[in-house]
Amino acid sequence: MSALVDLEARQRVQLDALLSTALNAAGVEGKLERFLPSVPLGRTVVIGGGKAAAAMANELARLWPAPLSGAVVVPYGHQSPSYSGPIQILEAGHPVPDGNSVVAADRMMELVKDLSHDDLVIALMSGGASALLVGLPEGVSLEDKQGLNKALLKSGATISEINAVRKQISTVKGGRLAHAVGKARLLTLAVSDIPGDDIRKIGSGPTIANAAEAVAATPILERYGIDVPESINRHLRKGLDNPSPDDRSRRAGDSAFLIVKPGDILIAAARCAESVGYKPIILGDDLEGEARELGSAHAKLALETLRAGRRACILSGGETSVTVSGRGRGGRNSEYLLGFVLATAGQEGIAALAVDTDGLDGAGDNAGAVAFASTLTRAAGKKLDAAAYLRRNDSYSFFAALDDLVVTGPTCTNVNDFRAILIDPVIDR
Repeated sequence: MSALVDLEARQRVQLDALLSTALNAAGVEGKLERFLPSVPLGRTVVIGGGKAAAAMANELARLWPAPLSGAVVVPYGHQSPSYSGPIQILEAGHPVPDGNSVVAADRMMELVKDLSHDDLVIALMSGGASALLVGLPEGVSLEDKQGLNKALLKSGATISEINAVRKQISTVKGGRLAHAVGKARLLTLAVSDIPGDDIRKIGSGPTIANAAEAVAATPILERYGIDVPESINRHLRKGLDNPSPDDRSRRAGDSAFLIVKPGDILIAAARCAESVGYKPIILGDDLEGEARELGSAHAKLALETLRAGRRACILSGGETSVTVSGRGRGGRNSEYLLGFVLATAGQEGIAALAVDTDGLDGAGDNAGAVAFASTLTRAAGKKLDAAAYLRRNDSYSFFAALDDLVVTGPTCTNVNDFRAILIDPVIDR
């Protein structure tokens, strides 16, 4: 037993190191400068939103050699209390939008009004902007959009599908904010939280249009059995009959760059793992699907790797989904990990971590959780039925009872999920 305890202590240290490395790689500090253009003849106006927007605004204000003005919007609690720069930091609801989300969208539209050819607009975009910037189409209420958002989040739809729907029911998403910029030059700098790193999908693409998604909303709603108010149905029918003039390709003269991508953190973590003797195995930065099912699939791979006698670190990213059927508390990463724990069944030599890089996993106050070979044994000692917790979507409560939650607080960035599995086939006895 002491050998297992010692191994798990070492594995916890390595998982902590991998997490620290991943979050450092996900940060925006030092990532903007090479993408910045020359100072324009006119004004430089900053707009944007998302979990990384305040950190990006702070970095931009530090680097830009001329006056700046503008505003970005972040989720509550995602701005630094010490920030006092020229860019206003607004706060709004996430993952479900609120009244401040509407105020923020109106503010962005006001900021880009009446600009000239001599002006430059810098848009700072990252994951979370879809809920934070809510432009209400005529006849659609905030309550309508809140209800739709809640239904989408519980449906099991992928983030790409959710954003495709959001994009069609907005006056700012899908390039409509870019259209409002008018004559000014527009530069978008983005932190990717999208599988595949399609910059047009980050935050539902307020500053970059994607006309190919113009007809995607209704089939997605039907696929997941989501009923919407007549106001939204009416808006969607109108949109299909009369495509918006804003649904077009990127405006001439505009530019857009990804400054941080999910793949960056996997590469950094792989180097960290390799430095302490693990063979890194990167499964990809764009994995999707039902969280518990992916956890089970990764458990099978971990068991195969263990049987092969390989000391390895299996790394992956992406954004899974949770189809909510129970009344528990949790997020996609803790649900993934609980599925993983049940499938590995306490096999010695395997440990894992799963977190959301924004620091908040679903409805919890945690980033995710960790698991070890002893997890099920410790759970049994506390009379915790892991399968029952999974059935009611209560992964948060399960890992909280074992003191295995990972708590980082808001990280002020977001490149989706980070998962690391350690395989140590040799246990000294």
